[in-house]
Amino acid sequence: MTHSFETDVVQTSGGELKITFLGHGSLMLTFAQKTIHIDPFSRVADYQSLPKADLILITHEHQDHLDPEALASIRKNGTEIVMTELCNQHIDGGIVMRNGDVSVVQGISIEAVPAYNLIHTRESGDPFHPCGNGNGYVLTFGDTRVYVAGDSENTPEMLALRNIDIAFLPMNLPYTMTPAMVAEAAIAMKPRILYPYHFGRTDTSELVDLLASRPETDVRIRKMA
Repeated sequence: MTHSFETDVVQTSGGELKITFLGHGSLMLTFAQKTIHIDPFSRVADYQSLPKADLILITHEHQDHLDPEALASIRKNGTEIVMTELCNQHIDGGIVMRNGDVSVVQGISIEAVPAYNLIHTRESGDPFHPCGNGNGYVLTFGDTRVYVAGDSENTPEMLALRNIDIAFLPMNLPYTMTPAMVAEAAIAMKPRILYPYHFGRTDTSELVDLLASRPETDVRIRKMA
């Protein structure tokens, strides 16, 4: 599997933050000579060919976010994995963060934000992502705060976030947010840069149109279906 991935570089007070868009919910961040993988998933990349991870973040236990094969490919001696309690049942040697926890790992401040559904449910009536199971993460790089929401709708906890410079908000229907929900979250938290991600077949142009009158937020569409 050969891919040429899109990358963006953002300047922070601590140096360059390089963002590589692997696809789906999978990201690779590079900062201060550290490589950070988020929700590595074998379907989107040949992880054997990618840099090994200093830090891995896993948002929840679903197989497209918790992929043992991808994890095995990028772990090395000293790799630290931050994850939820349910993920901890499948992975040895990780750091469990619960909703609301704050920690510093590999010198990076990490805040665990609840990630869950409010209205989208399975036929049984159970939410696709129950409250308490999943995390989003706010990572601080120098003076730049990056929010990776995981699989979530526009929850009260998300809408209450402030001082977010870069936000990754999911738009994969019916499991996460509609474009209108993402727009509401963006208007509330006012990120400088917004990346819809993990959006499947959802029409990203709807989001662009909804936020066209909000020049304070730069909506960037990358290959993250």
